[in-house]
Amino acid sequence: MSILSGSSVLITGGTGSLGKALIGELLANHDVRRLAIFSRDELKQLEVRRMFNDDPRLRFFIGDIRDAARLRRAFHGVDYVIHAAALKQVDTAEYNPSEFVATNIAGSQNVIDASIDSGVKKVVALSTDKASSPINLYGATKLVGDRLFISSNHYAAGYETRFAVVRYGNVMGSRGSIVPAWRALAERGESLPITDNRMTRFWITISQAVGFVLESFESMSGGELYVPRIPSMRITDLAEAIAPGARTHEIGIRPGEKLHEEMIAPDDSRRTLNLGSRYVVMPHIGGWGYEAPAGTPVEDGFAYYSNTNDLWLSVDELREMIRAND
Repeated sequence: MSILSGSSVLITGGTGSLGKALIGELLANHDVRRLAIFSRDELKQLEVRRMFNDDPRLRFFIGDIRDAARLRRAFHGVDYVIHAAALKQVDTAEYNPSEFVATNIAGSQNVIDASIDSGVKKVVALSTDKASSPINLYGATKLVGDRLFISSNHYAAGYETRFAVVRYGNVMGSRGSIVPAWRALAERGESLPITDNRMTRFWITISQAVGFVLESFESMSGGELYVPRIPSMRITDLAEAIAPGARTHEIGIRPGEKLHEEMIAPDDSRRTLNLGSRYVVMPHIGGWGYEAPAGTPVEDGFAYYSNTNDLWLSVDELREMIRAND
């Protein structure tokens, strides 16, 4: 039986691509008693209501994680929280830094406070590969958010609430995915723009991401940063999988973009365990009864980069993943 069975669950930012996939999985396979969606867009909430046929277990709260009072109201009676709300566009962050700080950092602290005040049992916050050794403002705000959630286990030591973070790479089928854009260009016979032919990325499907998030509730004791062992892909292979034989042209790496992504930095290797299907980066400091899971320590200096990964997707595997996601 799922740890979430019979419980009240809330998802911040629950009307996004991953949020909708989480809703479907929780309603179908986890027997939740109540599922609350907290987000800012009333039209998207209406679309989600219709998508799930006004399932009586669903509750909807219009609100912004910047609004601490609204969060406290929405979190009343909630057992588990999935924190997915964030501003995420790398280039937008460079032009609007204060907005990203207000949402991704101050908003995260509001989620932490509301969780503790409301007696939430466990919180899993969603991170990104861009938060590891960040070179752009978006990644920097997500790194601060990660540290806030991990360190809040000290903050909540006298309370029931525990916090963990999950970090993964590009999600196939999420909003803003390059797949439909490239497919449309290929259908018109146009060349596909590639930032750099050497580029690599971590790749995960929405269903894999959903499973990874929900499994983390089962294993977490608080303070963990979980990273899945997932394959990498070459951007040129992705183009070939989407549009075989299509012309491509390089346009150059955009501001704040990396050639290869990183999910675990070398300096974190001393605190990282290999659990088989995932890595766990343990907290810098314990003190709330944290016990390390059984796992194999990685080598000192280990780093998890998309270009040195030991798991790779072929063109055929990418094509099959795209087909399955349609």
